[in-house]
Amino acid sequence: MIQTIPANKVSIRTLIDEFGLELVRDEAFFLECQTNLPPVSAPEQQQLDRIINGFANLLEYPPLLEDVIRMAVVDPLLFLSGFYLPPFHVRSELSVEIVDENEEVAIKGSLDAIVLQDQVWVLVVESKQATYSVEAGRAQIIAYMLASPLPTTYGLITNGGSFLFVKLVKNPHPQYATSRLFGIFNPGDLTTVFSILRHLGELAKHS
Repeated sequence: MIQTIPANKVSIRTLIDEFGLELVRDEAFFLECQTNLPPVSAPEQQQLDRIINGFANLLEYPPLLEDVIRMAVVDPLLFLSGFYLPPFHVRSELSVEIVDENEEVAIKGSLDAIVLQDQVWVLVVESKQATYSVEAGRAQIIAYMLASPLPTTYGLITNGGSFLFVKLVKNPHPQYATSRLFGIFNPGDLTTVFSILRHLGELAKHS
C-alpha cells in the first residue's frame, strides 16, 4: 500500500531516502545567484527601500502572517522584478503530487507557493515564531519543485525578513543547492535578492 505524506509535513530525510535527493556544496553548481546579476537603477532602489521600511513598520504590529508578508514584501518584489508581466504567469493554491520510482511513497499537498512559469517558485512562510524560519520551508519547496516537469527549477523561501534561494536539477538524480541567507535589514541584501530574481526571470524567459 502506498504511503501518502502531506507536502507540508515532508522532511529532507524523506526526500533523500525516497527520491535520492542530494545536497551539492560546490559553489559552481549555483552560479546563477552569484554572477551576471543585473544592475539596479536609482528608482528601483527607492522602491526596495520602501519595501524595507514597510516591513520594519509591520514588525511593530505582530504577528506577521503569510498573507501580510506576501502583500507587504513578496508581491511588491515580484512586481518590481517583472514577474507579473508576460511571458510569466502567477499561479497559487495548486494541488501537487509526486511519487517515488518504486511507487511506495507519495507526497501530496495544496500548493501555498507562488509558481512563475513552472521554473521559478516562491514559498512564503509565516514569521510569527522562531520555528517558522526559512529553513522550515526547505523540504516543502523542494518537494513542490520536484513536481515540476522542467529539469532545472529555482525557488525562493522567505518569511519577509530572510530570503533563501534554492536550485534543483533533476537529472540524472535530484540535486539541489542553496544560496547564502539574505536578511532584509542587512545593507544591500534586498538589492541582491532583487537582482537574483531578475536574473532568474531572464533565464526562465530563454529556457
